[in-house]
Amino acid sequence: MSNAIEKVLVVGLGNVGSLVATLLQRSGFEVSGADARPVEALSFPSEVFDISDSAALGNALEGCQGVVSCLPYNFNLPVARAAFERGVHYFDLTEDVPTTKAILEMATDAKSVLAPQCGLAPGYIGIVGGDLARQFDSVRSIELRVGALPRNPKGNFGYSVTWSAVGVINEYLNDCEVISSGKRALVPPLDALETIDINGVQLEAFTTSGGLGTMCDTWDGKVETLDYKTMRYPGHCEKISFFLQEQQKTLVSIEETARVLTAACPPVSEDVVFTHVAVEGQIDGELRREERGGEFGPLEIGDIEWRAISWTTACSVAAVVEMVNSGALPSRGFIKQEEIPLDAYLSTANGRLYRS
Repeated sequence: MSNAIEKVLVVGLGNVGSLVATLLQRSGFEVSGADARPVEALSFPSEVFDISDSAALGNALEGCQGVVSCLPYNFNLPVARAAFERGVHYFDLTEDVPTTKAILEMATDAKSVLAPQCGLAPGYIGIVGGDLARQFDSVRSIELRVGALPRNPKGNFGYSVTWSAVGVINEYLNDCEVISSGKRALVPPLDALETIDINGVQLEAFTTSGGLGTMCDTWDGKVETLDYKTMRYPGHCEKISFFLQEQQKTLVSIEETARVLTAACPPVSEDVVFTHVAVEGQIDGELRREERGGEFGPLEIGDIEWRAISWTTACSVAAVVEMVNSGALPSRGFIKQEEIPLDAYLSTANGRLYRS
């Protein structure tokens, strides 16, 4: 299959999905959308069907060369399989490790691109980390840190659910892949607490699942340390750990826990995304440490102000779609985020938003 993408189906038209579709349309792609419920005031055609309806999904993919799944992680695999079977380029935002591994297995025989993990973390943060690491002759450690937060923290958790609450809890509950002392390992979530200062804002960082994407595969045997941590305002880790332990005692489902968390930490419009990457290693025979940090607030796109978490996630996957279409990335198989060239990514119409 060629790289050329003319029409893209975006599945899941929430805050992020509707913006992904809008960005792709603004970039010259023909776009259609799909969601389980009707969505009003869209600038592109959309239809309503349940993702478990394979016939409806197949019909929606007719005439499309690409599909972006903006669904919660546990709904991505049916879309990935449908794309794989039809030779349609596939992109998603998943942070879920088992989902990514299943897609990686499909990619061996794929006739099209399979590119999960194209959001903020995994996604953008791995692209920046990979770019910084390539500037070293040899690498000793790679540290990735991301925090999507309310600008003005309130409540016991100092947090606001600005994207999938189910996805957040999934990251908080599952073991985390790392490289420690040169060996791959699984470590507990909500652990290895540290303090970090970003632009004068004091935050805490702790292990969560999924943020490294495929980087442990890429850097296995090449680094002493590789880890990803989520950043929150101080005190969040201890309180959220207690909350999740209490929820688990009563055998509450992850969906119900997500509803409780959202009620306690409702979305806010004034949010902020912090990113921090640090790499240590050898450059010209000298031990060096290089760091890159970022701070992103709400951004006006098309006369609408979008939350930081929405646009940083949406523009990332839209940029990857652009790169596949232009031939800047392969036309088939699995795409690792950390292997995407940063300069080319930031030169796309949507990647440039990170420079705004």
